[in-house]
Amino acid sequence: MIMNTNKYKDLIAQGEGVTVEFKQNFNKQVIETLVAFANSKGGNVILGVADNGLLMGVDLMEESVQNWINEIKIKTSPQLIPDAEIAIIDNKRIVVLEIQEYPVKPVSTQGKYFKRVANSNHLIEISELVNLHLKSFNTSWDYHTNNDFLLQDLSLDKVQTSINRYNQTENRINDNPIIFLRKSELVRGEKVTNAAYLLFVKQNTVLTTIELGRFQTNTIIKDSQRSKSDVLSQVDFVLDFVKKHINKEIAITGEAHHVQKWQYPLEAIREIVINMIVHRDYRSTSDSVVKIFDDFIEFYNPGRLPDTITINDLLSNNYKSTPRNKLMADFCKSIGLIEKYGSGIQRILEFCKKSNLPSPEFRNIADGFQVTIFAKTSDDTLDDTLDDTLDDTLTVREKQIVRAIKNNQDIIQSELARECQVSIETIKRDLKKLQNNDIIRRVGGKREGHWEVIA
Repeated sequence: MIMNTNKYKDLIAQGEGVTVEFKQNFNKQVIETLVAFANSKGGNVILGVADNGLLMGVDLMEESVQNWINEIKIKTSPQLIPDAEIAIIDNKRIVVLEIQEYPVKPVSTQGKYFKRVANSNHLIEISELVNLHLKSFNTSWDYHTNNDFLLQDLSLDKVQTSINRYNQTENRINDNPIIFLRKSELVRGEKVTNAAYLLFVKQNTVLTTIELGRFQTNTIIKDSQRSKSDVLSQVDFVLDFVKKHINKEIAITGEAHHVQKWQYPLEAIREIVINMIVHRDYRSTSDSVVKIFDDFIEFYNPGRLPDTITINDLLSNNYKSTPRNKLMADFCKSIGLIEKYGSGIQRILEFCKKSNLPSPEFRNIADGFQVTIFAKTSDDTLDDTLDDTLDDTLTVREKQIVRAIKNNQDIIQSELARECQVSIETIKRDLKKLQNNDIIRRVGGKREGHWEVIA
């Protein structure tokens, strides 16, 4: 259908993004983009437009559009059939192929699965395919039962402890542990869910391993411990280890009782630990790791942020909470361990600000997510000066790049692109701008050199 309308002008003016892609002609990349849109939020592929948004127009034969739709249908699984519309803008013909988010994911083209991240398509890793499929049915890995886990693997004493905690909330129950597990959907029939095993496992298990260390330097470890217990017990275990290795001072106030002041706000530490344990990807072979240094603590957890949430979204609270372990998160909320979905990050920021500490750093690293919390040091004056400079001159993404470089001088472009969730070309443009503005500089060559922040 030919539409003599300019309704796509605004769409083109906005440029390529999460839901818009420009192509000069129909090719296999068009199909890949439609698949990426179907696996994400849906979107439009506009044919006859260059990457920079310049209208080029597209040549059409009588059956061109129908042939394209047939090819898309043949080369996708499940089969995609996009809506197609022909429009004329400034006497140039364009074709708009629109696809909605597909209800049952993932969708593939010739055996490959793509997702949309910012303005580009990315291959979906095998580990992500399961999550994508589970989300289609509003469920998660921890909800499913596991034939390797048995009821006798669970500690009913630990279940009773949770019942006692549950009874301290607004609702009270008198169920025995087995009935409680079934009512909470943690056990279905005689089958144990992954969540139930993680929450109440009787013996130690490698699935929950957390490595803890007190580091004097990057290579010298002063103390270390390891936890392999149920995840509910791990919260206090990790907190106790952290408290053992951070400073505490006694503030004399003139009152009958002195005030204990910790090097870091314990409320913030607790929020970080709870988030780390509840939202961990327990299918990963990696362990959670806590590293305590003199002036900062690193909390690393297997499982990156969802592609729909960026670091900037976290900091601005501009996101919808999507628990990786939905059943476990819901249970922890019911016993009062979690106060509210999605509010933990803001509370961490507020606790640090109230304690006059630098803002924590949040990063996607490799296959996981890391939170770094900093103590007050003599370098904070320099950091404040940097903050003032960045706030006045740079975009949010450019500030993110500068902070990443400040934290890791050897960081490479692909890592920056992954962390900022943009293409490498975009990162190259940002780095060039930052260099031209004397914010950063490159010392040495591309392979042997490193970055420095000079602002």
